[in-house]
Amino acid sequence: MNVTRREFIQVSGATAAGIAVSGLGFDLSPVKAHAQMLRTRYAKETTTICCYCAVGCGAIVHTSKKGDGRVINIEGDPDHVINQGALCSKGASLSQLVENENRLTQPLYRAPYSAEWQIAPWSWVLNEIAKRIKQTRDAAFEEKNGKGETVNRTTAIASVGSAALDNEECWMYQALMRAVGLVYVEHQARI
Repeated sequence: MNVTRREFIQVSGATAAGIAVSGLGFDLSPVKAHAQMLRTRYAKETTTICCYCAVGCGAIVHTSKKGDGRVINIEGDPDHVINQGALCSKGASLSQLVENENRLTQPLYRAPYSAEWQIAPWSWVLNEIAKRIKQTRDAAFEEKNGKGETVNRTTAIASVGSAALDNEECWMYQALMRAVGLVYVEHQARI
């Protein structure tokens, strides 16, 4: 029998492909379709903004109406002007941020020179933050600069905003920081 190298490779490749496909168990008989109820059918739908980067992609969060408020599904918001329904790999994993057994749900405080974290009540933590901001602001507040001009500022505190804030929240945050006298007000997108 006179077989060329090309014919041998073609026959060998076709044989190998046939063996591989036959091992998958293809059945060409008609299949009966089964519809499944969507798990988000009765869920509450809420829009939000992805918290990971400075792009600010929109997402739709489906939460259970069973009373537990658990997140069932998170997907891109097709009506959002920025991402139009698309999410990157970090945005697509937003549900893991919310439904995570290792997620902190209460404030932790580590005292100076301590190696242990302890659970602290929210009221104490918020009062402590406010007290420390006021102490730092009062200690470094400048009413006038070297030229005698009124500046009413403190350079001892800086603020870094969040990409998860919308325009209105950014405006309120900026107004609060300026009212406190901060000069260094930054945003995550610029860093």
